[in-house]
Amino acid sequence: MYLEVIDVKKSYGKGEGKQQVLKGASCSLDRGDMASIIGSSGGGKSTLLNCIGALEVIDEGDIRVDGNSIKGLSKKDLTKFRRDNIGYIFQFYNLLTNLNVRDNIRTGEKLTDQPMDYGKLIESLNLKNLEKKYPGQLSGGQQQRVAIARALIKNPKLLLCDEPTGALDSATAKETLVLLEKINAEFGTTILMVTHNQAIPAMMKKNFVMKDGRIIEQIINENPAPADTLEL
Repeated sequence: MYLEVIDVKKSYGKGEGKQQVLKGASCSLDRGDMASIIGSSGGGKSTLLNCIGALEVIDEGDIRVDGNSIKGLSKKDLTKFRRDNIGYIFQFYNLLTNLNVRDNIRTGEKLTDQPMDYGKLIESLNLKNLEKKYPGQLSGGQQQRVAIARALIKNPKLLLCDEPTGALDSATAKETLVLLEKINAEFGTTILMVTHNQAIPAMMKKNFVMKDGRIIEQIINENPAPADTLEL
């Protein structure tokens, strides 16, 4: 098993204001899987994704990536874990407005000793003709492609996506999903996506249904639909 989330609990606040967001969440992925976390708002989906990506420290339970536990790691070791294993794509692209496309992507390249080939990556993501443009000169879909390239250039084993199509129109959202599908097939990248879009689970091999801080159901999809056939 490549990713194992074992009875993870996470709370915020103290005393009477303490709120437990994750109440014993568990799930697992094989290497190369594409999977989603779905469920109503407030169920803990993004918190769980942040815990898996070591952006949040868990209170109890364990998270193992490629057999290595991240529980109890120091801040320095958590930073190294993120650098060596995790790529993150956000709903809002978080591009650096004062850098052009090329330099935005290459900020990710500096985070690893074994980056993907820059030329091959921008060819795969159809970004070659945009290298000198700045984020303000790009459409939403183009900015998302740059954000994906920035996450991928560090050659992550696990790509975490938090509502990556949430800010996009349906046509651009489908283009983004086709791109993620291509990345999974071409690079073997394991992908875990939080989404509210009810059509997206059809393209995933696994779907984890989350409610009230727990994974209440795992749905296996033996025949995932091609992304370009989804009705978004």
